[in-house]
Amino acid sequence: MPALATCRIVILAHEHMNLLDLTGPVQALATASRRCSGNGPPLYEITVASADGGLVTSSSGLQVMTVPLSALDGMAIDTIIAPGGCQGQEYFSPPALIAWVRQRAPTVRRLCSVCTGAFLLAAAGQLDGRRVTTHWEWVERLAALHPAVHIDADRIYIQDGALWTSAGVTAGIDLTLALIEEDYGHKVAMETARQLVVFMKRSGGQSQFSTPLAAQEQEGDIFVELHAWMADNLASDLRVERLAERAGMAPRTFARSYAAKLGRTPAMMVASMRLEAACRLLEETDQPLKRIAATTGHGDEQNLRRVFQRRLELSPSQYRQRHAALATRVSPGDAAGGRSPATRE
Repeated sequence: MPALATCRIVILAHEHMNLLDLTGPVQALATASRRCSGNGPPLYEITVASADGGLVTSSSGLQVMTVPLSALDGMAIDTIIAPGGCQGQEYFSPPALIAWVRQRAPTVRRLCSVCTGAFLLAAAGQLDGRRVTTHWEWVERLAALHPAVHIDADRIYIQDGALWTSAGVTAGIDLTLALIEEDYGHKVAMETARQLVVFMKRSGGQSQFSTPLAAQEQEGDIFVELHAWMADNLASDLRVERLAERAGMAPRTFARSYAAKLGRTPAMMVASMRLEAACRLLEETDQPLKRIAATTGHGDEQNLRRVFQRRLELSPSQYRQRHAALATRVSPGDAAGGRSPATRE
């Protein structure tokens, strides 16, 4: 739980920031406060600050009113969030924000970034030796500028102690829902997600990429048809010999060519595609685990559980509870009475 009765969140604004990197977390925090504080004090007090205050122009051209950093002098702050965004292909960290983060980071409970906001935290010396993520397109540049940072390019968000970092744009909402859950519990985070009509909630362990899409970008055209067939036949025998036959290659030649082209073995690709398919069915359907295990090639329910625990550190049931798509189950009587739609958990 936050140390303060009302959790004060400061979001740092700068020229050319991504608007949604800022407004996504702001809206999630404001929704949690409005819906869940009851008659008590607001759950969150949100301050948007920039180096000099006043209007700050986002990358979309819309302007945001901010307070100057000097207005925060002596103010107790629980959490700092640094949004991403830049002009062109280089990220410029405003020196005043770097100095302020370096000064205030040791005094706050949490330090967070959205997208390329990780560059600001890194420039302030807060990411060295830490495990972080950022937008997939900026991973190589962050690694080149800050080689002491341990970057996991595949994650939506990562918590490393008091440090939270997230991938691009909408991942800032996922991160914020996780912050809300840490502060006030799953029920408050679920109600917030329900009001925002977003998934509750994608875990940090989920990939930034769809498995077939990520493979397609790497491979050109050589294995596109094979992957389409694999996706349609996940419950079939997908051993190397069968895949090689489908690709019209000798098994050893196929295995070498596949690994060289994609940087992973055929078996690893099959496992990733099966896991992704199981996740999608848990999110979008009410199918029992036994059927999901069978249709996605995991065999039985016990094996499905083992895979989820090993890869996501969640059981399939926990995944479904946290990530199932919001579903409206409103009868005509409910609608007439004005009651809110229920979520499927």
